Amino acid sequence: MIDFIKSGFEFTYKAASAALFGILLLLAFALTASMGSELLYGFYRYDYLLFFALMIQVVLLYTKLESWAEAKVIALFHLMAMVMEIFLTHPAIGSWHYPQPAIFKILTVPLFAGIMYSAVGSFFAGSLRLYQESFERLPSFANMLALAVLSYINFMSKFFIPDYRMILFAWSVVIFWKTKIRFQLNRHTFQLPMLPVLLLLAFIIWVAENISTFYQIWLYPSQIEQWHMVGWGKLGSWYLLLLLSLVLVLKILGQRQLDGAWHLKEQD
Repeated sequence: MIDFIKSGFEFTYKAASAALFGILLLLAFALTASMGSELLYGFYRYDYLLFFALMIQVVLLYTKLESWAEAKVIALFHLMAMVMEIFLTHPAIGSWHYPQPAIFKILTVPLFAGIMYSAVGSFFAGSLRLYQESFERLPSFANMLALAVLSYINFMSKFFIPDYRMILFAWSVVIFWKTKIRFQLNRHTFQLPMLPVLLLLAFIIWVAENISTFYQIWLYPSQIEQWHMVGWGKLGSWYLLLLLSLVLVLKILGQRQLDGAWHLKEQD
């Protein structure tokens, strides 16, 4: 019983540590909500959120709570997210929009927007290290990369060609069906199937998305007049985005053996 309690505390502590970047961002969303669209000392709310996010990154790197390899993953994910954001917030598309002004922005997208996606990559990278995670029967990187690239393209191509996400869902189930995640807690090794873990993480991000829209970080067209919870259908989008983030993290931070075993590389 004592071992179980210790493992529970260790799991919670490590999960919070891995998600620290995202948790601090959500707190900042709540604390800055009263600023609205007001200009304060030459900057707007979105600008201060950018400064805060960059400050977090500097502190995490300085205190070695985040490695430079993990920071590279976060930067890459930020870049890819910004491209997608610029497309999806274009007035001709209008999937969602940012209702408040910003000094630091590219077209319709404040620069801090990509950092929100980077919090997902930060969580994956941090959890791999903190839980000493490894994988069994991981699909080949060629297979996973093809799925990730087509998922990324589908976010934008669905406005011009039929949405093929159901094929992507089925593909992910087939290739990850036998994949297992191993992690360490209290000197014990645990093993979980990968697909339920991804579904749980997609749900957690969906909850975070509802918090973000409630504090008007971004809004969907149906939320402009009155806020309401984001539809359950967005879980599928977050699931596919998680796959994209996961592939980037696994490729950059670890090594896959021919038998499908994956282990974390030694980080700087």
